[in-house]
Amino acid sequence: MARRNLAWIVLLVSLVIAQIVASVLLGQGTALTLASNVIQAALLLAATAAFLPAMFKRRSPSLHSRVFWMLMGGGMFLWLAYQGMWNYFEVIKRQEVPDPFLGDIVLFLHLVPMIAALAVMPHLRDADRDERIRMLDFALVLTWWLFFYLYFVVPWQTVEINGIAYNANFNFAYLTEKLVLLVSLAALAYTARGGWRHVYGQFLGASALYASGSYVANWAIGYKTYYTGSIYDIPLIISIAWMASIPILAARCDLSELRTAKPMLGLWVTRVSMLALFSLPWAALRAESSLGLSPAVKAFRISVSLLAMVVMGTMVFWRQRLLGSELTYFLEDSARSLAELKALQERLIQSEKLASLGQLVGGAAHEINNPLTAMLGYSDLLSASPLPPQEQEQAARIGEEVRRTKTLVASLLTFARQTPAKLSGIDLNSVLQTSMRLLAPQSDSPAGSVRLELGTGMPAVHADSNQLIHVCLHLAGQVGARRASETRSSVVIRTHHDQASVLVDFFADAPAADAPSFALPLTSEGTNKPSTLSLSACCRIVEEHGGRLLQSLSPTPAFRMELPIALKNAVGQSSRAAARSAH
Repeated sequence: MARRNLAWIVLLVSLVIAQIVASVLLGQGTALTLASNVIQAALLLAATAAFLPAMFKRRSPSLHSRVFWMLMGGGMFLWLAYQGMWNYFEVIKRQEVPDPFLGDIVLFLHLVPMIAALAVMPHLRDADRDERIRMLDFALVLTWWLFFYLYFVVPWQTVEINGIAYNANFNFAYLTEKLVLLVSLAALAYTARGGWRHVYGQFLGASALYASGSYVANWAIGYKTYYTGSIYDIPLIISIAWMASIPILAARCDLSELRTAKPMLGLWVTRVSMLALFSLPWAALRAESSLGLSPAVKAFRISVSLLAMVVMGTMVFWRQRLLGSELTYFLEDSARSLAELKALQERLIQSEKLASLGQLVGGAAHEINNPLTAMLGYSDLLSASPLPPQEQEQAARIGEEVRRTKTLVASLLTFARQTPAKLSGIDLNSVLQTSMRLLAPQSDSPAGSVRLELGTGMPAVHADSNQLIHVCLHLAGQVGARRASETRSSVVIRTHHDQASVLVDFFADAPAADAPSFALPLTSEGTNKPSTLSLSACCRIVEEHGGRLLQSLSPTPAFRMELPIALKNAVGQSSRAAARSAH
């Protein structure tokens, strides 16, 4: 890429040097005219081609930057087209260019895309504006400048042919256009920063050189010292080469540093459009009140003003309609954003309340644990002492209620902490066996009151074993606490699996009971919330593991825990991590 850019710069410099050599060594004549026209055409062709790479997304990721380079390249192409018309007469037909020349309108209009490119303002961040509004802005600029040319120049070219008036008005119109371009470039170079300030500065320097060179060439034409290829063409040639080198130099600049658009920058296009529209009635009145104009020129200028008024008025009306719809969209979007902000604020306040409540619950649970431990110890001592059977039964019941309270406190602590799970590949059957060993000392029922029916070939799950032990203990306790002792039912914990999940069922196996149907999914938030805080904590833990908790619709409590099967690579990574930590 650097080698190709260097070759392109060498080509531009070579063409400039060739023009300088031809202007100095060759005298006025056919050879100089041919050489100068060919060099200028080659230089403009190279300049137009230099803008092409910047139009693609690879060089210009932003849409507005691509539009900027496209419009600048379009201006260079119109300049090339004008030079081609000029070469048709001087190189191919070997005759003087007509005066007035119809092709001058192309030279006048080649600056219009460049002015429109500056209106795109690619140094600002992309705004959420309708691109149709930008196209209308460009159409308004093009229409007004076309009207400006038709009003001042064309009457002396078609209605009443007058070479002196034509040249004077053309030079005035072209000078006004160049001044608008220079002022716009100066303003953008002042407000931009980073790479875009460098780009605008380069365009400003090249345009200023071109404008001053054109002024000097027009001065030489007035004194009849100008001819094609003379030294007056050297500044023009250098300015073209300078413009052709800007896209190459811009490729080395950082154009990603964009500024935020200010509201005033979005209003000036609208104000200029309205000012241009209001200038049309003034132009018609000026034509009517001018005493030195012929009736034909007056009629032409008034007709052009009225026609431009209709066209630009339609564009401005359409533009305001699009702005109105865009404003409506922004207002609706602002209303939605405000509603979402209020909802977010309410959720934030609720989260802060829950966090404070969690801290309060955690502190209270720790304080409650101390007397519960003492109560549990004294109840065990009473149960082991030689008391009458009735008093031992009462001590055992006290111990059972204390254990249930400790389970509730543990659930409160789990809910308050909300610590992230440490997931690893585990065997759920082993977790259940550990849970039952922990449950056995806390139960005063016979050993057969809890029965494990563990499925064979159970796949692993990706879970935190400590949290699942807590869930299993609580669900088994929920079922066991409500089972009917007179029917001699037992708590059954059954494991099985399908293609995607491992299933654990907790239910009471009564003699005449039907198999439970788990049709009610529980959620920690939203609908179908659990009835107790501890069960809500269990539901949240299961949801954090990617599973869900279901409850039976029957009066006897029954639960099903569904956990997704762990992927093999996740289990392997957990096993390898465990092996590394073991070493």
